[in-house]
Amino acid sequence: MKPNKHSDATKLSLAGLLISLGIIFGDIGTSPLYVVKAIFNKGIIEENLILGSLSCVFWTLTLQTTIKYVWITLQADNKGEGGILSLYSLVRKKAKWLIIPAIIGASALLADGMITPAITISSAIEGLAIRNPDIPTVPIVIAIISLLFLIQRFGTSIVGRIFGPLMFVWFSMIGILGLLYIIRAPEVFYALNPYYAVSTIIDHPNSLFLIGAIFLCTTGAEALYSDMGHCGKSNIRVSWIFVKLMLIFNYFGQGGWLMEHAGTQIGDTNPFYAIMPSAFIGYGVIIATMAAIIASQAMISGSFTLISEAVRLNIWPKVSIRYPSEHKGQLYVPSINLILYIGCMLIVAVFQHSSNMEAAYGLAINLTFIATTILICVFLSRLHVSKVWIVMFALFYFTIEIVFLVGNLVKLTHGGWLTLLLASSLFVVMFAWYGARKIKNSFVRFTDIRPYFPIIAELSEDNSVPVFASHLVYLTSANNKNEIESKIIYSILNKKPKRADVYWLVHVDVMDNPHTREYQVEQLIPKKLIRIDFKLGFREEQRISLLFRKVVEDLVEKGEIDITSNYNTLRKHGIAGDFNFVVLEKIIAKTHDLKWHEKIILEIYKTLKRFSLSEEKGFGLDSSFVTLERVPLNIPNTKEVSLRRLP
Repeated sequence: MKPNKHSDATKLSLAGLLISLGIIFGDIGTSPLYVVKAIFNKGIIEENLILGSLSCVFWTLTLQTTIKYVWITLQADNKGEGGILSLYSLVRKKAKWLIIPAIIGASALLADGMITPAITISSAIEGLAIRNPDIPTVPIVIAIISLLFLIQRFGTSIVGRIFGPLMFVWFSMIGILGLLYIIRAPEVFYALNPYYAVSTIIDHPNSLFLIGAIFLCTTGAEALYSDMGHCGKSNIRVSWIFVKLMLIFNYFGQGGWLMEHAGTQIGDTNPFYAIMPSAFIGYGVIIATMAAIIASQAMISGSFTLISEAVRLNIWPKVSIRYPSEHKGQLYVPSINLILYIGCMLIVAVFQHSSNMEAAYGLAINLTFIATTILICVFLSRLHVSKVWIVMFALFYFTIEIVFLVGNLVKLTHGGWLTLLLASSLFVVMFAWYGARKIKNSFVRFTDIRPYFPIIAELSEDNSVPVFASHLVYLTSANNKNEIESKIIYSILNKKPKRADVYWLVHVDVMDNPHTREYQVEQLIPKKLIRIDFKLGFREEQRISLLFRKVVEDLVEKGEIDITSNYNTLRKHGIAGDFNFVVLEKIIAKTHDLKWHEKIILEIYKTLKRFSLSEEKGFGLDSSFVTLERVPLNIPNTKEVSLRRLP
C-alpha cells in the first residue's frame, strides 16, 4: 500500500485550515462578486425582495452547502479522497446504471471549470470601470485567463503556498466590508427567518429567474467534496464556519446597501463594490482579482484530477498526464488544459461581460448536484442507513435541486444553452468511450488456459522454433487466473508461434480505493508461465513497464525466477535476457450485426481513438520493447457466404 505522505495536511491544524481556504473555498468564496447583482439585474429594488433573496441565499448555503455537503457528503470518504468519481467508485458495484449519473456529474463539473474563470475574473476586473468607465475590461480578462492557463505546464505548487493567506485576506475583507453596512441597516437580519424565502419564491412574479440567480451562491459546494483529499474533512468543516460567516456578512452587507437604495434601479452598479469606501476600491479590485484567479486555479486543478480518475476508470480517452512537481496532487493534463482554455475563451467571446455570463452559470453544476444526490443515496444504503431516512433525504434534496434546475432552465435561452452544449459534448465523449469499451468486451472470448500448459512448456523448449524473445509479456483482461483471452493463445501458438524462455501474463485491476498499489504473483507453469496481478487505485498512474520491472527485480532477488539469457554467450557472462511486450489492439472487423446506437458509439470511439494515446503509451510501456498486433474481435461467419465451386 502506498503511504499517504500528505496525511499531516489532512489533520486538523492551522496549516490545514489555511490550505483549505486556498484550495477548497475559492469558487464559493468569490460568489458575492456576482450573486446579488444577478438577483436584482437592473430591476426595481424592493424591500421585500431584498429580505426574500437574502433569506434564500442564507438557507441555500445552510441546506445545500452546510448540511448536504459539509455534514453528509464528506462522510463518503474514499480513503481520504472525495469527488463524484471517488463516490462512484465506492458504489459502482451496487448497480451498473450508476455510471450514468457519474458521467453526467463529471461532464457538468468540467463545463463548470470552463465558466468559473470567465465569470469570476470578469466580475473582479469590471470593478476597474467604477473609476474608469471607458476602460476595456475584456482584453484584460483574456490576458489574465491566457496567462493562468499558460503557467499550468510549469506546476503551481510554489504559488499555491500563498493561496491560503491570500484567501484569508479576501474572506476577512468581504466580511468586514459587509459588517460596516449591516450596522447601518440591521433590519437585514430579518432575512434569517425562512418565511421571507418561502413567500418570495411563491409570490414573486419572476421567482424562477430569482431561483436561478440565487443558486449561484452555492455553485462551489461540489469543490468542498472534490478536493477533500488535499485538506481532510476536519479542516474543511472547521474552516467552513469562518467562510460561511464572512459570506453571510457580505451578502447581508450588500442587502444593507440595497435597503438604502430601495425604490431605485440597480443599473450597472455592482453592490459588491458599492459597499466599499471609494478610497478602497482600487485595493478591493486587486484583492478580488487575486481571489478570482485562485478560484479559477482550483477549478482547473480539480479538472485535471477529475480527468486522471476518468482515464483510470475507462470513461475518458487515454491522454498524456504529467507531474510538474513532487507536490501531492500536482497534475498537468495538456489536452484538458487546451479544452478548458478554448471553452473559457468561447464564453468570454460570446458573453463579453459577467452580467451576461450569469445566465449561463449554474445550469451545469446544478446537474452535478443532482448526480451527487443520487450517488449519495446509494452510498447511504451501503452504510445500512434506515430506508426512511434515505427516502426523506432523497425527497428533500431532489425537490430543492429540481426547483433550482427549473430556475436554471428558464435561463436556457439567455445563455444557459452554451453551458448545456459544453456539458453535453463532454458527456458524449465520456459515454462513447465507456460504451465502446463495453461493446468491445462483449466480443472478447476467454478460454481455459490449463489445457495449454503442456503445449506452452514444450514450445518454450522447441529448438525448431526461432526464439521470439527471452521473456514475452502479454497484458490480459481476464480476472480469473485460469482463463485467458483466446486471442492471446492464438498469438502465441498460431500467429507465427512465439518461443520464449518465460511467458508473462500481466493483469491490472483498478481498485475502488484511490491509492492502492499492490500485486500478486502466480507461477502457472513454474519458471515458464507467470501471472502478475496489479491492484492499483483509481488515482494511481498505471506505469506498467516500471511496476513490472520492479516485480521482476523482487522475484530475482528472492530466487523465484532466473532472467539470465539462455543464449550460450550471454549466459556465460550472466547477461539478462530481453523482454518484449505484445500488445493486442482489438478491432471490430464488421458492424452490421450491431444495433444502430452501438454503431454510432463505435464511430465516435474511432474518432476519439485518433486523439488518444496508443495502448502501449497508455500503459506506460517503452515502445522499443513492444510488438503491436491487431486482432479482430468478431470473425465473419462463413455460413452467411453463398459461393458455388465450378468443375
